[in-house]
Amino acid sequence: MSCCAPGAEMALEIATPAAVPPSSEEIKLASRSLGGDIHQTDLSVPTVHCGACIQTIEAALGSIENVESARVNLSTKRVSIRWHGDSVPPFFTVLGRLGYQAHLFDPEIHAKDRTLSELIRAVAVAGFAAGNIMLLSVSVWSGAEGPTRDLFHWLSALIAIPALAFAGGIYFRSAANALRHGRMNMDVPIAVGVSLAYAMSLYETINHGEHAYFDASVSLLFFLLIGRTLDHVMRERARTAVNGLSRLAVRGSIVLRDDETREYVPVAELAPGMRLLIAAGERVPVDGDIISGNSDLDCSIVSGESAPKTVSAGAHVQAGTLNLTGPVTMQATAAAKDSFLAEMVRLMEAAEGGRSRYRRIADRVSALYAPVVHLAAFATFLGWMVASGDWHRAITVAIAVLIITCPCALGLAVPIVQVVAARRLFEAGVMVKNGSAMERLAAIDAAVFDKTGTLTLGLPRLLNAASIDPAMLAIAADMAAHSRHPFSKALVAYGSARSRTKFDRVQEEPGFGIEALADGDTWRLGRRGWAGWKARTGGEGRYGGFGGTVLAKNGRIVACFAFEDATRADAKAAVQGLKDAGISVEMLSGDTARACGEAAGIVSIENFVPALLPSGKVERIETLARAGHKVLMVGDGLNDTPALGAAHVSMAPATAADIGRKAADFVFLRESLLAVPLALDVSRKAGRLIRQNIAIAIIYNAFAVPIAILGHVTPLIAAIAMSASSLIVIANALRLQATAKAAPDAALARRRSDVVGMAHP
Repeated sequence: MSCCAPGAEMALEIATPAAVPPSSEEIKLASRSLGGDIHQTDLSVPTVHCGACIQTIEAALGSIENVESARVNLSTKRVSIRWHGDSVPPFFTVLGRLGYQAHLFDPEIHAKDRTLSELIRAVAVAGFAAGNIMLLSVSVWSGAEGPTRDLFHWLSALIAIPALAFAGGIYFRSAANALRHGRMNMDVPIAVGVSLAYAMSLYETINHGEHAYFDASVSLLFFLLIGRTLDHVMRERARTAVNGLSRLAVRGSIVLRDDETREYVPVAELAPGMRLLIAAGERVPVDGDIISGNSDLDCSIVSGESAPKTVSAGAHVQAGTLNLTGPVTMQATAAAKDSFLAEMVRLMEAAEGGRSRYRRIADRVSALYAPVVHLAAFATFLGWMVASGDWHRAITVAIAVLIITCPCALGLAVPIVQVVAARRLFEAGVMVKNGSAMERLAAIDAAVFDKTGTLTLGLPRLLNAASIDPAMLAIAADMAAHSRHPFSKALVAYGSARSRTKFDRVQEEPGFGIEALADGDTWRLGRRGWAGWKARTGGEGRYGGFGGTVLAKNGRIVACFAFEDATRADAKAAVQGLKDAGISVEMLSGDTARACGEAAGIVSIENFVPALLPSGKVERIETLARAGHKVLMVGDGLNDTPALGAAHVSMAPATAADIGRKAADFVFLRESLLAVPLALDVSRKAGRLIRQNIAIAIIYNAFAVPIAILGHVTPLIAAIAMSASSLIVIANALRLQATAKAAPDAALARRRSDVVGMAHP
């Protein structure tokens, strides 16, 4: 909401280990070489808070000799500087002259958000003070006179002091810092206006005046702080998503040296050509190729699909994928900074940078209001001084203008509707993570869905349980209990609490399946070609029509299992609801064209793109954006995180990966996808109410301000009019609660009959 960071001094005390800037050697060690004598240095600048700051920093750093470019990411408050040559340019000196204290960016620092804590305390103090001063003012307006009136004024003055010192200190420090370094920001006129209102009120109190205006100055602070707090929370949430994605990277890996010794090496020191040993249950640290070993990999971070990928010698693996079943030896082909996971982080930060521009536009618009209010009051004072020559009369009229234009109604126009809409959605099982998301959702004209885990549940279910011999199904379930494979988990549910089959030995063959010995018989559960090595002599004709997972006894297939990833409840109804609202719908997935086609047919989506990597999903969303569309992205996987950030607005189910939930603007808590069209409907209605509220505030000012400027409004009437406009805005926002509520029971009744038929026996 403004140029300078509230609580910036405190943030610097936490993040900066020393008061002196780092040496050239430290900067070189912290910089990355981009090749061709080009280096990149990342600095953390906590006091960056608006478009003016960004333009000032980028222009100043860009003018330094040997600096090629400087880019500011407002969400992460990071400055990325590209430079060349042997000597380090004077970054810190230039930033210091501008009044911005900086330090080398350290991704390992996760300090407590002291800025948010200070903002919340400031809002509480300002709100408490404003409420109490309003109560005392009502007594004065009601006719309190003489010593009683003076007592109430003095009490108001005393209550306002901590509000101005603590809550107002955020603006005073920011304004002083800007003026000290020869620049302006929107906090300067705010600080001046609040100070003048308090000073005039104190003058009236000392001279036993009838009216004091402490309520106007403190209320102004209260509503401005609410907006700044909401803005800060949104930016911190975006930063949390990037940090969470970065933490998926492992800290190091076991390296096999040429003399066959083993050494644990930090991930930053892993280099192409190194041989790495990846045990079952560990994540792959860098991109590479499998040298030896067989295993199943959870590649959901890459493709978003829950089905594991079988890998063996020669297979290429990417950083962040999870090794499930067996140890493998791989050869690194890229350093950590060039790996797939690092690319994911860069995509996410780039997407956030785009959204920051959107927010900066809103910042500039909102920043115009406070200066206009104070300029109008000052112009009124000058006009009355020229017209009447009575400075007391001129100041009184000017303060009436200041009160009547206090942005209470305008300040409530958006937040009150957002609060009501958020409560309305929460009752329907949708969590709204920031108010601006509803504004963006109301503007969409295209929706993009991920497949696995979004349109589908992401959990394999046995499709043909009724056609399998119960005895064979029980044996398969007993064997599956010894594996963590997703298909095994689906089979375990069909076993009894106590194993019916006593196995002499059970062993999992990574990438193939499970082998068990019982009473001299060899049982295998897994891939058809491995388990049914005698399939041609029995069982092939009867069981060949099902999937690739089979149960075999002594090489003969005795049962085949078909699995399906069931669609979410009412996925088809949700898609149709979006179409009825005029939204075009697409599906983007990392799965095969056949699987995507089947899922798209079930939910009636005509357009889909299969076999996409995370960057491909981002590219498709950016293509739609360039064509003029505002896109809603609905996804759940780690691989969807960059796309969620790149979309105009995003949504994820509660079952999504933790990073996906953090990156999304909405999270729906129930199984049904009807939450998507419901959120769109509520957001559009909220948008209409917000526009109505803004219109009410504008019309109010259009009529009230000229009357106040002409001197026909006393401070008392101005305060009443200001309160009335706020009450009208609140009453209009509460109309949103009267909207008809969704009927989840009716939605669940329309669930696909074949999904219902999958209930476990």
